[in-house]
Amino acid sequence: MAEPRRAIGVDVGGSGIKAAVVDIDAGAFSSERLRVPTPKPSTPEAVAASIGRLVRRLVKASEVDATVPVGIGLPGVVLDGVLKTAANIDPSWVDFPITERLEKSLKRPVTIANDADVAGIAEMRFGVGKGRGGVVIMLTLGTGVGSAIFIDGMLVPNAEFGQMEIRGRPAERRSASVARTRRGLSWKAWASDLDEHLHRIDDLIWPDLIILGGGVSKNGPKFIPRLTMRPEVVPAQLRNDAGIIGAAVVAYERLTLGTPAAASTRATSAVAATTASATPAAAPADATTEP
Repeated sequence: MAEPRRAIGVDVGGSGIKAAVVDIDAGAFSSERLRVPTPKPSTPEAVAASIGRLVRRLVKASEVDATVPVGIGLPGVVLDGVLKTAANIDPSWVDFPITERLEKSLKRPVTIANDADVAGIAEMRFGVGKGRGGVVIMLTLGTGVGSAIFIDGMLVPNAEFGQMEIRGRPAERRSASVARTRRGLSWKAWASDLDEHLHRIDDLIWPDLIILGGGVSKNGPKFIPRLTMRPEVVPAQLRNDAGIIGAAVVAYERLTLGTPAAASTRATSAVAATTASATPAAAPADATTEP
């Protein structure tokens, strides 16, 4: 039998960095899932050092060769392989050459993309969004709120619904999962804040389906029935693993297939990232938000 196609996926969040080797065809881990706290302050240099340690541990344990790429989901808008915004991480990330820095230190191809985009790609390809047409919104509820838009399976990259203004503040200040624990809210009270945010998104986009991801998705029965939304709202199937799986898919397909005009989740032969950069080349937080 042929060897499985593999890539290393890394998900950088406001409180934790998670990584694993991923079987691209199965959409599943083929190694142990590793997690370390996000450094404070979360500068590019400090986060890169943590990523390097995680990747090296995975390479050693899983016998990953130098051709296996690394994909990294980061909380911000990604254009031409660099972050243009920095949500819930240090502002020094903006325009920092992280791709080149990590490729040099890891000696393997590296691709970066928006964390919610890659989580959405994984959920649309392997999870609850598989086979769904129309307009699908994926929200990742954690330290902040990430968002991804899919139209008939095609990604519209770098949506920033967490940053939309509601009541004079970024919406994620009230609707992120960490906002519930930080403010000591009941599920009912927090669901009301989240509901307001989702209604505003519905006013603008009119989606057919909304997928709620992140670690809090395992508690979907506690808050989703309290929402009053027009479209169907469902918890993510891959939960907090979606970011790792999607980042790995993006890295593998970006390296092997090139960069298309848009990202498709319809078939495994489609390239999964439009905002990443890769060059082929010869490493405890709040359990509610990022377990």
